Amino acid sequence: MTKGASTLAATPPLLSERPVDDAQVPRMELREWAERFGLVAGVTTRGQGFNLGLSTADDAGQVMARWRAFRAAHGDRCPAVVLSHQVHGTRIAWHNGGAAGLLILDGFDGHATAAAGILLAVTVADCVPVYLAAPDAGVIALVHAGWRGVADGVLGHAVETLVQATSVGAAALVMHCGVAICGACYEVGADVASRLTRTDQARPARVDLRQLLAQQAAALGIGAVSLSPWCSAHDRSWFFSHRASGGNDGRMVAYLGRPLA
Repeated sequence: MTKGASTLAATPPLLSERPVDDAQVPRMELREWAERFGLVAGVTTRGQGFNLGLSTADDAGQVMARWRAFRAAHGDRCPAVVLSHQVHGTRIAWHNGGAAGLLILDGFDGHATAAAGILLAVTVADCVPVYLAAPDAGVIALVHAGWRGVADGVLGHAVETLVQATSVGAAALVMHCGVAICGACYEVGADVASRLTRTDQARPARVDLRQLLAQQAAALGIGAVSLSPWCSAHDRSWFFSHRASGGNDGRMVAYLGRPLA
């Protein structure tokens, strides 16, 4: 953990991820989303090597055993878990319901539902998990936003999905940008920086994906936005980081669900 990140992460604001006392499934949860909106929301951590990456170097049997533990931790509240092999795109999968168990799709970078009992999940290790909810309308979405998704408007696609499903405006939505790499740690080439900032860049630049998403949220008219102070690269005692590890790290899982009554 580097100087500058530790001070920020040591006293996270109220609207941020906080550790859960569970030795079987190390994770942090958005407690205020639980208390205010009745939602299950959080992200697993790297404690005890809890890698949930389906395409990482860890033994497949061990990874699936961790997934079983993850499902068991939420099974009473959200017996169905949905995930996708992500492609850094903008497609959002709508889920009407489903049987208990783990459903793995292909080609989606976001999930949305109005059904209770479904835990939406995305894998992350620097990219931003974006939590969205229209609390009064009972719909939620969870988005995986890397630089391509941010540049191509995956947030806008998710908002459009929720607005069409509920007929409420974007102002009724709340949004949280979760654990991700911070701007100080994320340097990209000039071409990527140009796509993200919509300006001509002649050299590599450091970009903050969460801040860019917050700007997009403001333009879309989202009512309330919060940003996690945690950095996956700075705070590697807690999190996996693709960039900080040189591409050799595991994956966390961000999750969001409306529990069964």
